[in-house]
Amino acid sequence: MSSSDLAQAPTAPDTVLDIDSTRPLCPLLVADVTALCDRMEDAGGASSAVIRLHGTGPAENWPGDVGIDVVSRWERALRRLEQGRFAKIVTVEGVCSGPALDVLLTADHRIGAPGARIAVPVNNGGVWAGMAVHRLTHQLGGLVARRLVLFGAELSARRALSLGLLDQTAKDPAAVAARLAERFARLDAAELAIRRQLVSEAGVTAFEEALGKHLAACDRTLRRTRDEFAGARGNA
Repeated sequence: MSSSDLAQAPTAPDTVLDIDSTRPLCPLLVADVTALCDRMEDAGGASSAVIRLHGTGPAENWPGDVGIDVVSRWERALRRLEQGRFAKIVTVEGVCSGPALDVLLTADHRIGAPGARIAVPVNNGGVWAGMAVHRLTHQLGGLVARRLVLFGAELSARRALSLGLLDQTAKDPAAVAARLAERFARLDAAELAIRRQLVSEAGVTAFEEALGKHLAACDRTLRRTRDEFAGARGNA
């Protein structure tokens, strides 16, 4: 990581969210994630969010004493976050577990601090069977996910990086995240969402079926490039 990448860039408070791994599932937690999505959508989508994940240890009783209605609302909030038309950058310091792990798996870019750990804990007789199980399997493949989901695990930052649960490590993840947020915010929000969808569907969609969507995305890019080129010539 270069020194320029570590240069601190400003991050607006309304685009930042903190999630503590030891926090139980509750309506307030759902509201925090929902409020972030609201703020990002109000900003027009042309922005990026930084979510700071941290904890002092694995979630000991995730999700806690909660009803299935709150679980359902949490999963919907996570799905909205995952599909939001903005870049999601997470930093991990300490232990990422419980709600922090759920959020980690929805992110576009993941930065771990030295000593960071990702924990899939076993509580009440097994790993919590939320949609993190689905995301782990989709992102890591069945063989790796099976070991994590059936028996739980605590992974070092190095191991998480090798598996793809982290994209990079940095001594100052907050500074790197701020820099990346500034750069990612320049991306077209709608096109970012489309590319995320293309990546997500690639593993379950036949080439012939996917071709049309990819060509449509390419065509939009070519049209925009021609329009920008024509505008530049007109202003010359």
